[in-house]
Amino acid sequence: MSLMNLDVFLHRLQYDPDKVKPLDWETDWDDAPLPYKLYRGLPMFPLSREVPATLEGRDTTGVPILRDIGHFLYYAFGLTQLTQSVMEREPSKESVGVLQMCRRFVPSGGGLYPSELYLYLKLGELPAGIYHYDAAHHRLALLREGNFDDYLARSLGNRRDTNGCFAAAFVSTVYWKNFYKYNNFAYRLQGLDAGILIGQLLEIAKRFGFSSSVHFQFLDQAVNHLLGLSEQEESVYAVIPLSTDPVIRWMESGNEDEDTVSASELCRELSTVRHDHYVRSRRIADYPLLLRMSEASRLDSARSFREFVRDEQAIPDQALALPLPPVERLSYDLATVCRNRFSPETEFILKPIALSRLAALLREATVSFSYRNDLDGPHERPEPRVCLYGCFYGVDDIPDGAYRYDDAAHALQPVSLGDHRQRMQEGMSLPNINLFQVPLSFHVAGKRSFFQSQLGKRGYRIQQMEAGMLVHRLLLAASALGMGGRPLLGFDANSSDALYRTASRDETGLIFIPVGPYRQRLRLAGSLSR
Repeated sequence: MSLMNLDVFLHRLQYDPDKVKPLDWETDWDDAPLPYKLYRGLPMFPLSREVPATLEGRDTTGVPILRDIGHFLYYAFGLTQLTQSVMEREPSKESVGVLQMCRRFVPSGGGLYPSELYLYLKLGELPAGIYHYDAAHHRLALLREGNFDDYLARSLGNRRDTNGCFAAAFVSTVYWKNFYKYNNFAYRLQGLDAGILIGQLLEIAKRFGFSSSVHFQFLDQAVNHLLGLSEQEESVYAVIPLSTDPVIRWMESGNEDEDTVSASELCRELSTVRHDHYVRSRRIADYPLLLRMSEASRLDSARSFREFVRDEQAIPDQALALPLPPVERLSYDLATVCRNRFSPETEFILKPIALSRLAALLREATVSFSYRNDLDGPHERPEPRVCLYGCFYGVDDIPDGAYRYDDAAHALQPVSLGDHRQRMQEGMSLPNINLFQVPLSFHVAGKRSFFQSQLGKRGYRIQQMEAGMLVHRLLLAASALGMGGRPLLGFDANSSDALYRTASRDETGLIFIPVGPYRQRLRLAGSLSR
């Protein structure tokens, strides 16, 4: 398994996922890692648990204080709720089980949360430096003290004015946190999980008046060295500078040799730090394929950074496109929508969906997706690299069938009319959802090549992150409209691609999200804020 060609690995992750893990793989539930990282023996700075119940009407002027950062982190990635629900009783057992878990406002594959969140902070109330957000205790752990503006700027290829930023967020992946359950399939989940967290960070930043920019390209070794991470355990996937200025200034990076530094050279400017942290697992298996993918995706020089160039291709005839009714952006309290977000399974209820409701869902998900990043450079509103397909049943005024959403024209492009619920149900690897109770079934899609010609092996994880970001926007919009959505990877990509005829656009379905009305699940829930 460890000698598998990486291109074969990526192909199997997408189209034949059963072949990426050993047949005899068994999850050791009793030796599961914690879903959050716990550092030990470091200076700790507690954050306020008196979190506001709403994010509306905030004063978003001026540099934030530590109290604001605590609220920002709570809504971005904090432990927000403790829930207890009764599991369905198996026929062979006399008693029913009780499932207890800590909930966050963002979903995660299997509830395992492989991502971790770090911050470079420059606030007057605590030492400038690198911090880890300890979600379990809602506090900051100081990893490295100092001003690292210049170091960070060069790690990002001198393309953003980090001097004007009060903070930078780092989203990492801890390999073992979901490898223990999913084996090599974890690599696909880790990019999606990171993308969903990035999407939440960007949405919360807007409510706090912070401008942001996502960097998918950076000197990996230098950034991991700054945070004191062991690259055999964990690696940063994205860096997000934060500023109170309206826009973080784009810098024109020079091409002279003296302006370019290698990751190893940059690392030598800082001493190595190693910190003790608690995992809980007593036995940690090897994951050589994940490390090989990380190594193949690594960037060691800013000369390897690329701005994205899109392939020119013919667009199919849009004469039959169904224009959707014009709709305004949704207006909602993000805090309430996050609290109400729900991932139904057996709770979906089939009800007719008004066309205006579907139009609002699609419009909000795609318009809110626009964000600044290092792939598009200084360009405004570039064409997105991921898109939405959907199978709709019982939507007023449009025929049942499979469609592609054209966000530029705000229209549905019919692909295959008819009721396709049976076909999609047969393509699911687990019967945990009855699709005959689901009116809206979405697939987020992207290029089949995973952008490897432009971005190398890093293109795959970037595509997964952008897919996760769009999934996040779709879930928020669904929640704002009183519906639930459940992201799933247990679907047959070959079957869904054939249904949507994605080959004509060189696209493939990356993740499946049933969306619709639902009934409440019987459970006890308690807030973890005061």
